[in-house]
Amino acid sequence: MMWSLFFISFISFFTLSHQQFPRLCANRESLLSKECCPAWEGDGSPCGVSSGRGSCQDVVVPEEPDGPQYPFSGLDDREKWPLVFYNRTCQCEGNFMGYNCLDCKFGYYGENCTQWRASLRRNVFHLSHDEKIKLVSYLNLAKQTVSRDYVVATGTYQEMENGSIPMFSDVSVYDVFVWLHYYVSREALLGGPGNVWSNVDFAHWAPAFLPWHRLYLLLWEHEIRKLTGDMTFTIPYWDWRDAQTCDVCTDELMGGSSVFSSWQVLCSKAEEYSLQGVLCDVTEEGPLRRNPGNHNRNLVQRLPTSAEVAFALSLSNYDTGPMDRSANMSFRNTVEGFGDPQTGIGNSPRLNMHAALHVFMNGSMSSVQGSANDPIFLLHHAYVDSIFEEWLRRHNPSSAQYPESNAPIGHNARYHMVPYLPLRRNRDFFISTKELGYEYSNLLNSNQRIAEAMRPYLDELRNVWPWLLFAGLMGGILAVSLVAAFLKKKPIILDSITEKQPLILGNVTEETSARNYQTTI
Repeated sequence: MMWSLFFISFISFFTLSHQQFPRLCANRESLLSKECCPAWEGDGSPCGVSSGRGSCQDVVVPEEPDGPQYPFSGLDDREKWPLVFYNRTCQCEGNFMGYNCLDCKFGYYGENCTQWRASLRRNVFHLSHDEKIKLVSYLNLAKQTVSRDYVVATGTYQEMENGSIPMFSDVSVYDVFVWLHYYVSREALLGGPGNVWSNVDFAHWAPAFLPWHRLYLLLWEHEIRKLTGDMTFTIPYWDWRDAQTCDVCTDELMGGSSVFSSWQVLCSKAEEYSLQGVLCDVTEEGPLRRNPGNHNRNLVQRLPTSAEVAFALSLSNYDTGPMDRSANMSFRNTVEGFGDPQTGIGNSPRLNMHAALHVFMNGSMSSVQGSANDPIFLLHHAYVDSIFEEWLRRHNPSSAQYPESNAPIGHNARYHMVPYLPLRRNRDFFISTKELGYEYSNLLNSNQRIAEAMRPYLDELRNVWPWLLFAGLMGGILAVSLVAAFLKKKPIILDSITEKQPLILGNVTEETSARNYQTTI
C-alpha cells in the first residue's frame, strides 16, 4: 500500500498544468472568432481532420420551442448553448470524442478507438480495503491538481466585453466539476445587483436531470482515468435505501476525520452572487460542511425507502405534462424528489428521493449550486443513475419518450447540454449504460451479484494467504519438532494405553475464548 500511495504522489507531482472551457479556446482570439477547434497533437490539424478524427463545423442549435417557465430571450449566456461563446466547434467522427477529437468515446480505447471495454460500478461497501484507499486518494489527488485541459468562466460574456477581455480561472480537476454543476444550475443574471430569474435550471427540475448527470459522472470518471493512468477506475455508488444514518460518513470513506476535512469549497454562496448580480469567482469559501440527520424534518422526513424506489420504477412515463416540478406520475420528477413517491403527484410539499438525501446531509450538499463540493455527491448520483438505468431496462422506452419540444429551457431532446464542451445533446444519454461502456453491480444477474458481494473478502484472502501459508508451515515444523523431541525422550508403548483421556485446555481466559473476527464491508 505504501508503494501505491507513493505512485499517486509521484503522478501528482509530474501532472502537466499548462494553460469547462477548453483551455485552448479560452482566449481573446477564439472568443472573437467564435471558434473552438483546437489542433489534435497527433497531426497538428484542427480537430484531427487530416487523420479523419473530426472536423471544424458550424454549431446547429434546435429551433423547437421551450416551455413557458423562462420568459426571456437573449439575456443569459446559456441560451442556445454555446452560441454566445462559439458558433464553430469540433465534430468528431467514428469512436472519437473530445474538444479536439483526442479521446475515445465512452467504452472504447486503443490508438484508433476500435477496442471495446465495459467497466463496472460497484456498491461502495463492496470495495476492498485497498479499493477504498484508492478511491479517497484519487478524490484528493483530483482536488489538489490543477486541470491541464479546462478553465472556468468567472464573468459573463457581456463582462468580457463580447470576448475582448477573457475572464477565466484555473481550478483543480475536481473543482472543474464543482463549477460545472454550479454554472448549469445558477440563477439567470438579468442585469445589475439582485436582478435575477430564479425559476430556471438547465440540468434540474425537468427531463434533462438524469441524462445531464449521467454525462457528468462519465466525464468525471474519464478525467480521473487520465489523471491517474488507472483505466479501470469507476465511481462506486451508495445504495441509500432504508438507511438511518450517513453510512458512508466513516473515516475509511467520506468521514470528517479523512482528508476531506481539509477541503475548501467554492461556488457555494448562491444568494450572495444573486444579490451582487455576479458569477462565482471560484475563490475558496470555507471548509466542506456536513451535519447529516440534523435537517428540517418538515421538508424531509427520512431517507428514501426501498418501497419508494420500487414505486418510482413502476411509473411507465418518463415525464409528463409541463415536465417540471409539477409533473404528475412522472418517473423523472418522482426520482428527482418533487413527485410524491407514494402517489406520483407533483409539487410535493416534502422533498423525497434524490432531493431528500441532499437535504439530509445538511451542509454543502444541501445547496443545489454548491452540492458537488461534497464527494458524497458522486456516490449519491451514481446510485440515482443506477435507478435510471433500471427504469430504462424495465420499460425499454423509445427515444420519442424524451420530449422534443416544450420542456423547460435547456431540456428539449436536441438542446446541447450546458455547459459541456465538446457538445452533447440531452437525448444522446437517454440510452442504456451498456451502450456507454459501463454496468452497475446491482443490475447483474443473481449469481454475478453474489460473486460481487464475495469479491472483497476473496481479495483480502488473497492478500493474507502467503502469511497464512507461512504460519501453517512454521506451525507444522514446530509440531513435528515437538513430537520428535517427545518421542526421543519417552517412547510410547501402545499396549500400555488403557483408556482415552479427554482433551483439556488449561488456563482458558475470556480473551482467548471470545475472539471476535470482524470484516469491514
